[in-house]
Amino acid sequence: MLGASLGISESMQKLEQSPDVNAKKALEYFEYSVLKYIGAYTAALGGLDTLVFTAGIGEHDASFRARISAKLLWLGVELDHTANDNAVGGNQMHKISSQNSKVVVYMIPTDEELMIAKNVVELFNLN
Repeated sequence: MLGASLGISESMQKLEQSPDVNAKKALEYFEYSVLKYIGAYTAALGGLDTLVFTAGIGEHDASFRARISAKLLWLGVELDHTANDNAVGGNQMHKISSQNSKVVVYMIPTDEELMIAKNVVELFNLN
């Protein structure tokens, strides 16, 4: 994001708050990339049953989840905006889709450091 915003910030939150046109373009480009991958995987898999937001941005940025979901209405994605706004980190999975959504949407926290450590242990058979 730092490069795409021409040096403004790597932080999604700072880019969202910035009035700079390059910040807006960086956000639009990132969202376009995410939507492109969702569309490609939806086509390759023959549909979409569940959409999961995870990791740094997916886990901590409710407005990002809302913007992406709003552009997926054509797939039947519909957020419960209250649930989305209240879905914050922790260790719990949060269902953030509305009851009318044709696609179940979750925010699932991840522990990237733990996953890396487990992969290293497995790679070197340290268990």
